[in-house]
Amino acid sequence: MSTGVWEAYALRYARHDRLARENFLGGDPHDNSPMPMDYFIWVVKSPERLFVIDTGFDKSSGDRRGRESLRSPADGLKSIGIDPLEVKDVIISHMHYDHCGNHDLCPNAIYHLQDREIQYCTGRHMTHPYMRFPFDEEDVIAMVRRIYHDRVVFHSGDEELAPGLSVHHVGGHSMGLQMVRVWTRRGWVVLATDAAHYYENIERDLAYPFLYNLGEVLEGYRRARALADSPDHIVPGHDPKVLEKYPPPREDLKGWVARLD
Repeated sequence: MSTGVWEAYALRYARHDRLARENFLGGDPHDNSPMPMDYFIWVVKSPERLFVIDTGFDKSSGDRRGRESLRSPADGLKSIGIDPLEVKDVIISHMHYDHCGNHDLCPNAIYHLQDREIQYCTGRHMTHPYMRFPFDEEDVIAMVRRIYHDRVVFHSGDEELAPGLSVHHVGGHSMGLQMVRVWTRRGWVVLATDAAHYYENIERDLAYPFLYNLGEVLEGYRRARALADSPDHIVPGHDPKVLEKYPPPREDLKGWVARLD
C-alpha cells in the first residue's frame, strides 16, 4: 500500500440535456426518459503535490456544440483554493473537446498524456469525419505546441505519477483514454473519466455509444472494478449523480463541487 494519501474533487462546469436511449449501446432504443449529462474536471491533491485532471471546454466551444456552460473551470479551481497559475501538473484523460480545452487555464503546467492518444488524434483515423467529431482541431494543435515547448510527458500503459497516484490506459472510448487511480482516506478511488460516462454504463455493461473499440470499453469496466476498492469507489465521468452521492467541501458549493475522498 502506498503512503501517499490524497484528497479528490469533482468540479462541474457544464451540462447537456439528453435522453436515456442516447447514452447506451445495446439499451432500449425507445427509452425517451431524460438522462442529462454533466461535465467535470477533477482535482487530486496531497500535502506535497497537486494534479488537475482534464481542463474541460470554454464557453465558445460549448456554444458551438450546444452545451450549457455553468461556470468556468478556472472559477471551479479557485473555489477550492487553487490558483490555476500555480498548477504544475495536468493529466489529460483523452483528447476529446470536453476534456482538453481551455488552453490557457494552467499555463505553467506539464501535461500528462498517453502515447496512443496523440498518435490517434494526429493519425489516419482523423481522416474519417465520424472519428474526428469529438476532437477539436485547435485542442490538438495546442497539445502539439506544448510538445515542442517541453510541456508534455508521455505515458505508455500504466504508470505511477506519485505515491498513491497512477494512470491506467483503458482505450475504448478513445484510443489513448486513461483512468486515474488515487489512494484516499477511504481507500482506492478510480476516477474513470470517460471509461464510464454514467454509473449505469458500468453497472449494466452497456457502453456509451461513441467509441473507438467496443471490446476495450467493456474490458475497461472490468479494469475499473479491479482497481477500485469497491463499485462505490468508481467515479464516472459525466453522471449528475456524482453531485448527489458525494458531499460538497462547503455548503455554498453544493451542486458544483463534490468531495470524492
